[in-house]
Amino acid sequence: MASLYHQATNTTSQLLSLPPKWLNGYGDFITKNASAVSQIESALRSLTYIIPGRFRDAEIASETVHSSVQLLSLYHDILLSRALAKHPNPQNHPSPHTRYTRFWSTKSPTYARLAVILQMLQHTQLLWEMVAKRRGEKVRWRVVVILEAVKALCRLILLRITNSRPLVSPPLPEREIDPGMTEESRSEEDELLGAESDDSSSSWTMPRTGLAMPTLPSSTDISSYLLSKVLTADDIKPPKALLHRVSGKGSFAEYLYILRPVVYAAALAHWSQRSPQGRKDWRPWLLGVSLEYGARQLAKRDFGERVAGGLRGLTGLEKEELRKRRWQLGWWAFRGAFWENMTKSWVNRFTAKLKDKPLLDIVGGVIEDYEFLFEEYYFSSATL
Repeated sequence: MASLYHQATNTTSQLLSLPPKWLNGYGDFITKNASAVSQIESALRSLTYIIPGRFRDAEIASETVHSSVQLLSLYHDILLSRALAKHPNPQNHPSPHTRYTRFWSTKSPTYARLAVILQMLQHTQLLWEMVAKRRGEKVRWRVVVILEAVKALCRLILLRITNSRPLVSPPLPEREIDPGMTEESRSEEDELLGAESDDSSSSWTMPRTGLAMPTLPSSTDISSYLLSKVLTADDIKPPKALLHRVSGKGSFAEYLYILRPVVYAAALAHWSQRSPQGRKDWRPWLLGVSLEYGARQLAKRDFGERVAGGLRGLTGLEKEELRKRRWQLGWWAFRGAFWENMTKSWVNRFTAKLKDKPLLDIVGGVIEDYEFLFEEYYFSSATL
């Protein structure tokens, strides 16, 4: 397994040392074939989801493939984001999350570097834990705490760069459209569509000015066409205004949210090795869930007091981030003492009912494979 890890590291180094013209050619290929590349990435990612623990002696190999796909996808996102910046299309309406993260990534090179580092750590953290566990529990927990501390430091710096605005997840723009559809390719596609469709309204060129009137939508697509032209309040706001700055209780809540993984990992490392109950000890779990829930409640109270209109006055991006953090609380059912004392027995009873049943037996097998990850590895249920 160690040789496999070193081989993957050497391969990455070789890719980074390729001549610039090769990398430019690869970037052009990705841009022109973005849809096909996305489908390949999804297929590989789905494959690694299906067989996480099916070969328990080869979990490092499986996770290496998964991490490699995630890192490659991250690199593709960067390439496609650059292509979109070179060929902007005013008809596209990026999401508030994309507008906000793209603004800070462009304005601050430090933000962009730290966000990339943070994403890379999140994509490889489980692999690092698997490698460290082969050297013993002490080494494994030391690596876990160090990784959580490094990620927390990155987030604290990002919080300062954005002038005390809450963090968004992920910190980089997400892939939303096919960047291969530049203005040139769109014009070619429009010509082909115009030649092939007889029932659609064709564009008309004015004889005196030579200007072309825009193509009208078909009668069955008028509603979606009109909705695509509507601008919301968030669409006209500057990117910085999509998140309110935090202060007082809001700042304390954000610090709690950022530092919670470090505190929980350190507490779990301490009590799981020294307590007679091991991972069934409730103290780390209660500490971690209290910090995260308390941070959420403090943040909501701060927004309710400072923002005009209370929680109803929040922007769409703020509501989306609060919704993500609410769903993250559900992962505490798969961590520490709650998993060992409660969820694990429920899952076992559920999978037992699926055995010897067509198709459902396959679902039960996949669930059992994930049980192995939840039992053995801390980062299998990490959300930050």
